[in-house]
Amino acid sequence: MNLSSIPFCTTDWSQIEPTEHQGEIGMALWRTQHFGDDAQPIRVRIVEYSAGYLADHWCKKGHVLFCLEGELHTTLEDGRSFILKPGMSYQVADNAEAHQSSTPSGAKLFIVD
Repeated sequence: MNLSSIPFCTTDWSQIEPTEHQGEIGMALWRTQHFGDDAQPIRVRIVEYSAGYLADHWCKKGHVLFCLEGELHTTLEDGRSFILKPGMSYQVADNAEAHQSSTPSGAKLFIVD
């Protein structure tokens, strides 16, 4: 991730209109901001997953993900699994390890990718 062409700015996340994204089970609300130039755009999000959410895909995109609330379960394609609780994060590079997210009780995340 190369942070360039981004002047100092603040974000009031309560003013960002959420978009709904369906999972295989449940749904996610994304509040999204885009920064940087077209060559290396940066996406910053607050994502809220409903209880029982299961992603409808194996993600290969790199992320820095920080759990704000709830509990996020992440399964890697090789079978390993991890549980994030508030105050925990994970970091993964693009195309490094495919991962799938789920949550039994719901989760709120801060994600940069």
